[in-house]
Amino acid sequence: MLVDSHAHIQLDNYLADRDAVLARARRAGVHAILVIGFDLQTSRDGIALAESHSGLYAAVGMHPHDAKDFEEETLNIFRELALHSKVVALGEMGLDYYRNLSPKSVQITAFERQLDLAEELDLPVVIHNREAYHDILPILRARNGRIRGVMHCFSGDVDVMRQTLDLGLSVGIGGPVTYRKSEDLQAVAREVPADHLLVETDCPWLAPQFRRGKRNEPSYVRSTAERIAELRGISLDEVAEVTTRNFEDLFRVKNTTQL
Repeated sequence: MLVDSHAHIQLDNYLADRDAVLARARRAGVHAILVIGFDLQTSRDGIALAESHSGLYAAVGMHPHDAKDFEEETLNIFRELALHSKVVALGEMGLDYYRNLSPKSVQITAFERQLDLAEELDLPVVIHNREAYHDILPILRARNGRIRGVMHCFSGDVDVMRQTLDLGLSVGIGGPVTYRKSEDLQAVAREVPADHLLVETDCPWLAPQFRRGKRNEPSYVRSTAERIAELRGISLDEVAEVTTRNFEDLFRVKNTTQL
């Protein structure tokens, strides 16, 4: 049984065939999905979707692209949403210096305030990074181990992976590990300790090689897990077992059930 630890299946990309998408996930062996919000609306939509399926869970938060819309009242709303029984994390949050759709200083403020909320509520965080490790890692280091969570869609090298692990965070690996030229990520997939590994799709984006450039979906997490198993020289069942256990431990979800 596999878990997709990062998906956006609440989006309109799946409006026409969401039930079929979930059915394909079940057939691929996916038994739980974490539906990730990246602003207020997608966070609310993620909760609503998770309410309708026992194997769906939700995370609520604001992506750095939308940090320009972040206000103190936004944090209060996330605090209220996080009390829902299906919400198991805050995020995705973080920094994105590639697109810079919000000013860097505004991104940092929104990130820091959401980290404050994570500490207050004792919830794990789902962290987005793009070309911003030089700021993200010191921000997290300053929290002195009070933050737990996952660096999602990991894009660093082995050295950055080790720094991430030193902070007590897990590493989320998605479809890019299947790309032919992703040598750094493949090295990370080989070396990351088993108890800090998660698999994800980040769907509808970043489909694995066999569907690259097409809409991604939770069933494709199997392709990512198969590539990780190949790189580590272990079976798919072993990858599925350890990543499911890591998901349940990190997000405090026990005995995840079939979708």
